[in-house]
Amino acid sequence: MSPTMVLVGVLLCLAAMLLALFVVFKPKHGRVSKDRLGSGQPGAKAGRADKKLGQVTESTVEAINGFLDRRGVRYTSGTALELAGIKTRPADFIIWVAAATVVSALVFFLLEIPVLSFFMLPLVPLLSWALVRIKTDRRRSAFNDQLGDTLQLLTGGLRAGHSMMHAIDAAATDSDAPMSEELARVVNETRLGRDTGESLLSTATRMHSEDFSWVAQAIEINREAGGDLADVLDHVGDTIRDRGQIRRQVEALSAEGRMSALVLFCLPFGVGTIMFFMNPTYFSVLFESFLGIALIIASAVLLGVGGLWLRVVVKIKF
Repeated sequence: MSPTMVLVGVLLCLAAMLLALFVVFKPKHGRVSKDRLGSGQPGAKAGRADKKLGQVTESTVEAINGFLDRRGVRYTSGTALELAGIKTRPADFIIWVAAATVVSALVFFLLEIPVLSFFMLPLVPLLSWALVRIKTDRRRSAFNDQLGDTLQLLTGGLRAGHSMMHAIDAAATDSDAPMSEELARVVNETRLGRDTGESLLSTATRMHSEDFSWVAQAIEINREAGGDLADVLDHVGDTIRDRGQIRRQVEALSAEGRMSALVLFCLPFGVGTIMFFMNPTYFSVLFESFLGIALIIASAVLLGVGGLWLRVVVKIKF
């Protein structure tokens, strides 16, 4: 493929994308704001161009949001991003993932590696999904690690004479993310009329925290039976800290196995990348025949199965 044909193809792709933006996702209402009426002032043309681009971008995002609403997946994707701590709308995240997919596919296409360009189409969305899962797991782990200190803040506030909601509000102010975000959500939901126990249990379910569910159940039982809630939370906090110590010890003992699994999983990609840059024609045989492509697909499937098997072996449920 000649460089001229490649350049023409890229220009045609860009033209098609611009045409889709300006025609398919054009704004439905052509209202003119007051600040756009001063067309005779200097810089008015540049301002109109910027606002036109902003309208196109916003209409694109709104079109994707409308599609997600009709399909019923906007809430699910928004919740997943919120759990991962990604402060963006689902439509914006989808646009970024789509842009990264197109750019990576074009890069390998320009390098005249069409097979890798084809593999980038499912690989980049899969990597973005894996990134969301990793960030979600880290956020949940940080939430569990902060639970012991948060209980100390709650018991301190209760012993100082504050109500339960004031103690939770103070703990949300003094804690770090993600604990502060989740406690602030509990406070806001309670102010909007939701029961405190239900909000706490919902937080425990959302964060997959069995320890926090114990805290929610202890608070709910104390509301029904009465008693010294600060003393109850002290005992629950001692149990949670002991469990956390055992969990960290188990993670330390299994760290070698998890690192070995990570090295074994990443080794083929690392060696393949190094060999490709040292000798680009070394793997050309695999991409030029049907047997080579079949071997690549079979290797990817076996690598995925092996990775899942190693994950089951080294991941200890606690």
